[in-house]
Amino acid sequence: MSPPPAVQARSSGTDLAEHLSLLRRRKLLFAGCLLAAVAAALGLWRLVPPAYTATTEVLVAPVGVQEQTNQVTSRQREALNLDTEAQIAQSAVVAAMTATALKIPAAEPAEVSVPPNSSVLAIAVTAADPETAAAQSRAYAQAYLAHRTESAQTALAAQQKALLAKLKQVNTALGDTAEQVAKLRRGTAGHAVATHRQSVLNRQALSLTMKYDGLKTLALTPGTVISEAAMPTAPSAPSLPLYLGAGLMLGLLAGSAAGYGRDQLDTRLRRAADVERLTGVAVLADLSDQVKVLDKGTLHDLASSVVAACPGKRLLVRVVPPGPGAHALAAPLASRAPLSVLNGDDVSDLAKADAAILLITLRKAVAADVAAAVRHLSRHDVPIIGAVTCTGDLPAPPEKSRALPKLSQTLDKLVVPAPVPEPETTPMPAITDTPGKRP
Repeated sequence: MSPPPAVQARSSGTDLAEHLSLLRRRKLLFAGCLLAAVAAALGLWRLVPPAYTATTEVLVAPVGVQEQTNQVTSRQREALNLDTEAQIAQSAVVAAMTATALKIPAAEPAEVSVPPNSSVLAIAVTAADPETAAAQSRAYAQAYLAHRTESAQTALAAQQKALLAKLKQVNTALGDTAEQVAKLRRGTAGHAVATHRQSVLNRQALSLTMKYDGLKTLALTPGTVISEAAMPTAPSAPSLPLYLGAGLMLGLLAGSAAGYGRDQLDTRLRRAADVERLTGVAVLADLSDQVKVLDKGTLHDLASSVVAACPGKRLLVRVVPPGPGAHALAAPLASRAPLSVLNGDDVSDLAKADAAILLITLRKAVAADVAAAVRHLSRHDVPIIGAVTCTGDLPAPPEKSRALPKLSQTLDKLVVPAPVPEPETTPMPAITDTPGKRP
């Protein structure tokens, strides 16, 4: 349940302090998500089988025949296109040659990298067994060199064949031209043209012969292995720092998301700070730590705040959530503050109240209860000056404080009758027995 609309602007800040406060409020949920993610990452790290990586380094050399060249840059100072060679080294053709050499159905895929400013290929193979990783890495290097040699020989043979065909063509033309020179008479124009053509064909034949002889004597050097793969002694995967870092990041994200969602959905008031954060009602006193009687200092401060904020002489105590217990705060407050404190027992208390104070029971009330009480009092034009929080029923006021008002009222109504004065009596004369005399 989201906070009331009047409070959303207050609780939707994006500053760092508010986010940290949210994480502190939901620290148990945040810590639980973080520990669960780290534990899951460690468990996954233990369950993943180890893998070993072996690397063979190959120095690639130009074979001397026509091949793809690379633009010389600050990263690659060699004219040979090593990026293309890296793709060839990890191609399916080289992988098939590796599997054939090792007599296995299929080889593990290779990862080929090119160190900057070098003509070296680093061929790495990862396998479940260290011996397999080292053997396949070496086999990949040999298969790549063999494939490079085979490709160079094929290109060289094609070039030789093309030169030989061209040379035969030139020699045939040279023979025909020589016959024409012999038949033509010296000094004529035809003889001069035929002679010039013969000299051109002679130069072409000489050039083609030299190129053909050069290709015949060309030594193919595709490259050499400069560092053979050694058997790895420690697994390269799974990596504990990688799994642990991933678990921490996932835990932080999951904990933050869970804490934020829980904070938005949970509107139960557990502390005095939750009242101000979720409802916007100012807390005048927090009595959650008062276990026996209301502290004199706390009661004095509360009475001072109430007197300063109350616009009239009649104050209503409203319990949230609704229930009995308002008299537990009304009686001590009435003894301290020169106000007529109403506990809501009389149906006319709401009409007579000049202001109201909320008595909120923490861990029982939610923001919706406070919002309902605020709306109810607002409809009757009763301003709310603040709230008092407690964790349960407040201790009942002492018997004296409850009996004194009744005793004073009894004394006021009690009428003591004045003493009635006795009427004056005249003493009667004594009666004698003398005959003939009457009184």
